[in-house]
Amino acid sequence: MKIAYDGKRAMRNYTGLGNYSRLILETMSEAYPADDHLVYVPEIRANPRLKTLLQRPNVAFRHPDRFWAWPKAVWRSWGVTKQARQEGAEVFHGLSNELPLNIHRSPIASVVTIHDVIYRRMPECYNRIDRTLYDLKYGYSVRHADRVIAISEATKRDVMELYGVPEERIRVIRQGCSPIFSQTASPERRREVRERYRLPHRFLLQVGTIEQRKNLETSIRALSAMPDEIELVAVGRGGRYLREMLELAEEVGVRRRLHILKNVGFTDLPALYQSAMAALYPSRYEGFGIPVLEALASGCPTVTSNTSSLPEAGGNAAFLIAPDDIKAMIHAVHAISNNTPDIEARRRAGKAHAATFAAADIASAIHTVYEEALASKAKKYSK
Repeated sequence: MKIAYDGKRAMRNYTGLGNYSRLILETMSEAYPADDHLVYVPEIRANPRLKTLLQRPNVAFRHPDRFWAWPKAVWRSWGVTKQARQEGAEVFHGLSNELPLNIHRSPIASVVTIHDVIYRRMPECYNRIDRTLYDLKYGYSVRHADRVIAISEATKRDVMELYGVPEERIRVIRQGCSPIFSQTASPERRREVRERYRLPHRFLLQVGTIEQRKNLETSIRALSAMPDEIELVAVGRGGRYLREMLELAEEVGVRRRLHILKNVGFTDLPALYQSAMAALYPSRYEGFGIPVLEALASGCPTVTSNTSSLPEAGGNAAFLIAPDDIKAMIHAVHAISNNTPDIEARRRAGKAHAATFAAADIASAIHTVYEEALASKAKKYSK
């Protein structure tokens, strides 16, 4: 099979959609070495996290041919279809919510992965132009794709409700995380990471962009009611909301106990999780919530929200709380801190839960979706 992928995020993004795109490309090219994997990108950029893919003989990166005179964004939305067709692609997989706008008029079968519809569920987090653009592009993609991959049951429900996509065209294939999180960091490695980031002795860890939806506020307010020796490390970048949270930390008297790390290397994250007392993720809405799975795979007790897809990510291992329930967060951290009898059981359950997201299983499920999309496209063309 010759498979084309939208590789923009794999090339440009170092978190979120970039991590998902690289994981799927690595997983599919390893599991199906006889397939050709063509990765279409607007431009080639240096990215050390593409090293594995660049060394695979069955993976080729493609960019606009030298005759393309329009902006690269236009190529990604329109020109890539013609180029993929000329190169014999049978399936096109949009890895990050969207497809070329003319793909449905080509003989290429189409699959799109939908991560979330936050712009519809929490419109206050986006400006009007972005909301409109996402709604148009992502709405087109799910309505015209031969198959839609939703990364959680929650996302599947959202796609069905908000865009009217029939259930038979949607397949839920939950996102996995990198295998580095299930590997135990050596004491030397953990010490090195602690020293590099000047980590406190006992700390709670929250990983993810520091924005309103991720809800660092609940963690800060809970911290103010915890013993002084417990501190909070937040990993991620932020803008106005981060400034508001720093002001809040000052207001509730925990500013010196709040540490913001903006440039943490991806390979340092497992040691961070494994050094933390607990991981906190009180997000208000997620398409999946990959930091929850990363924490559980690392053996880190985890407290997360009982909303959207987060119960799926947390399984039976995470403490589930309402996003604004400060008392419940304090209670969960207290139990973890005191190492109550079920904490070790939760650690084991977390690792077992994370192991169910095996790369080989994900690859097999996605390949089956490709075959279904091909069959669906062939049926349309035979009419």
